[in-house]
Amino acid sequence: MQEYLRVGVVSSTHGVRGEVKVFPTTDDPQRFQKLEKVMLDTKKGYVELKIAGVKFFKNQVIVKFAGHDSIESVEGYKGMDLLVSREDALPLGENENYIVDLIDMTVVTDEGETLGTLVDVMQTGANDVYVVETDKKKEILLPAIRDCILDVNVEEKRMLVHVLEGLLDL
Repeated sequence: MQEYLRVGVVSSTHGVRGEVKVFPTTDDPQRFQKLEKVMLDTKKGYVELKIAGVKFFKNQVIVKFAGHDSIESVEGYKGMDLLVSREDALPLGENENYIVDLIDMTVVTDEGETLGTLVDVMQTGANDVYVVETDKKKEILLPAIRDCILDVNVEEKRMLVHVLEGLLDL
């Protein structure tokens, strides 16, 4: 399991006082108000940034980092992920998982057939949809509902599913 979870992506700078616009990738953007720090993924390593202020504008979060008081000090952050450690992550409810923990799971039917590997999760609003890639590179879309997803074992990276009638038809 990954040690850090992505909560947002820096989309651009905001103003000239060192603030950045963040596109939130968390279910609850309001959580930024409770965060004291985040990790910036520079692709060469992680840099801890203390949060000095948070405000909201449209679908983005405006974040001010402590010690960054000019646009020049945050210009290089554009496109970089903001992460939190698992202990700083929001607690999961029953039958909830972090998306990062689902990716690359082996998906097996309740009849013992291996369908493939979970490669993506589409968030549609009504329910998530799991994208499973077969060994023949075909994609199968499975709705993340109780009738279809029977068990998720994060430790074993294995998902047990019931294929609803018509899901495999072309």
